Amino acid sequence: MPQSKILNQNLWTFVKEYLLISLGVLFYTSGWTFFLMPKNLVGGGVTGIGVILEYATGFPVSYTYLILNVLLLIASFFILGKGFGAKTIYAILLTTVCFRFMGQITGVQEFAAKLTEEPLMAVIMGGIMTGVGIGMSISVGGSTGGTDIIALIYTKFRNVSPGKVILVLDVVIICSSLLVPSYQVVDGVETLVSWPDKVLAVVFGFLLVVITSTVLDLYISGSRQSVQLFILSKKSDEIAEAITVELRRGVTVLDGMGWYTKEPSKVLLVITRKTDLNLMLRYIKAIDPHAFLSVSSVSGVYGNGFDAIKSEAKVRK
Repeated sequence: MPQSKILNQNLWTFVKEYLLISLGVLFYTSGWTFFLMPKNLVGGGVTGIGVILEYATGFPVSYTYLILNVLLLIASFFILGKGFGAKTIYAILLTTVCFRFMGQITGVQEFAAKLTEEPLMAVIMGGIMTGVGIGMSISVGGSTGGTDIIALIYTKFRNVSPGKVILVLDVVIICSSLLVPSYQVVDGVETLVSWPDKVLAVVFGFLLVVITSTVLDLYISGSRQSVQLFILSKKSDEIAEAITVELRRGVTVLDGMGWYTKEPSKVLLVITRKTDLNLMLRYIKAIDPHAFLSVSSVSGVYGNGFDAIKSEAKVRK
């Protein structure tokens, strides 16, 4: 394969990952800015901490978000690697900017306000958008920062879904909002939020993190789903070379025989991500339009290029 082709593929992968992170950040910040914060709702994560402080003191959530994430980013840089750190730095900076300026888009605010006149609808819309946003970033090795950094650090050593870790952390943060006074603007006058309203906000906060974590797990499991292909073709050598060199996926060659023809044949076994399946099928059909293919879903794939088998920590003697 020519060097220029490899460079183009690597460049496209780089651009695609950062575009997906950018889209995830927009979903995440939109969920908070347009649906959750206007209803004076609380949530989890570093953003939840920043929102609680803004309700109490007026200190902008964007600054709290940036400060706390810088501290978490230092830890992730050493534990999760430089690649994760670079993507997360980009996500954190973009999220900070979005939190700072997105609230000035009045047209979207008015539309969101009409769509979510009831707090419950705001919780549902905000939870879906934040869950999808976090999932988009995590699926390409990045993060929107906050407790999902802690979740990825924890799941690196334990076989636990990121959504469950985030859920536990968020419950603690939401409950802490009961200990901090909150203020809201009603008819142009800043008033103290009553205790019943604070309790109701905590209940909505619990619902929010359940929705967010559920959507996150659904997104991650969908983006990481793998498929298994059996390929029979008279041009198996060319197909195997294209999959290995151009698509950068492993190929296992099995010896087979057609029982009807009694002729020996080669069977290619390939496992790839479901998101890459359409591209692989186009490659195969371009080489041999008459190739015979069998595609099936697999429940789990572990090894190089796929998920790692997480071992439990050794018990101290």
